[in-house]
Amino acid sequence: MITLTDVAADRLQDLLKEQGASDLGLRVFVQGGGCAGLQYGMVYESEDREDDEVLVVKGVRVFVDPFSAPYLKGASIDYQDAVTGSGFRVDNPNAVGSCACGSSFRTADSGKAEETYDR
Repeated sequence: MITLTDVAADRLQDLLKEQGASDLGLRVFVQGGGCAGLQYGMVYESEDREDDEVLVVKGVRVFVDPFSAPYLKGASIDYQDAVTGSGFRVDNPNAVGSCACGSSFRTADSGKAEETYDR
């Protein structure tokens, strides 16, 4: 479902170690909002929730809720460290458009997603 580049996996492992809790993983989700209708979110979390898809990608536990899963199918997360800024970037084959800053997107069937998953 979701892949991590080697750079993203290494950076996530470093960040999770810095948190000092070996049980943490990464929740990746989609919610309504942003210029293009949907936006990505990522938070640390220690355990999965009912109906989550739980993946172990290059040693990192990744949690995806059932609302977000269809939007993230086939997505890849990379980490970029540049002079203009550092951060995680989602490359999503389901996105047919995005805003100029790249923090929100839309899919062919998303329109403006009014629904969100209870986080």
